[in-house]
Amino acid sequence: MEILESIAEAVIKGRANEVDELVKKALDEGVEVQDVLNKGLIAGMNVVGVKFKSNEFYVPEVLIAARAMSRGMDIVKPLLVKSGIKPVAKYIIGTVKGDLHDIGKNLVSMMLRGAGFEVIDLGVDVPAEKFVETVKNENIPLLGLSALLTTTMPSMKEVIEALKQAGVREKVKVMVGGAPITQEYADEIEADGYAPDAATAVDVAKRLLQA
Repeated sequence: MEILESIAEAVIKGRANEVDELVKKALDEGVEVQDVLNKGLIAGMNVVGVKFKSNEFYVPEVLIAARAMSRGMDIVKPLLVKSGIKPVAKYIIGTVKGDLHDIGKNLVSMMLRGAGFEVIDLGVDVPAEKFVETVKNENIPLLGLSALLTTTMPSMKEVIEALKQAGVREKVKVMVGGAPITQEYADEIEADGYAPDAATAVDVAKRLLQA
């Protein structure tokens, strides 16, 4: 359907006002809300993810596209809730204690939302107890930890140890990422998944849900 392709295109180009207008127009014309989400907004964000992975797009373009997609999401979200359409899964994310960087975390959050996840963003400088408490209180299968400094990397291990001590480690799959993080480090601290960039994080999250 042409209007859905136009929505996707507007997301890719980061035209927030256009996304807003097209989404409203599509809904007014009787297009199913799920089609607007999947074939319009998510389809556009998927292309952004592919371009980001292949270095055709960089962080600014992704952020602008994600902002445009969010405008559309604001319109469709209440309608999705009303129609009982569930998100893919819930996902907790946060930058670990001692670390105030959030661009990487925000990118991952946007990409996950663009793929249909419900994201609970705990922000930056998050202590291990806060992660544990959120895992306990919300029935959430996935937890993403971000660290941008070598000095804050050990906080990731502290979170995983705290989850074990609280008896909830088996409840949640832990993903880690950030500039200094490697697959080797993820294995060392017994994380379940590692993503080198925001687009890959979506693939890893989906894979862990199936595991």
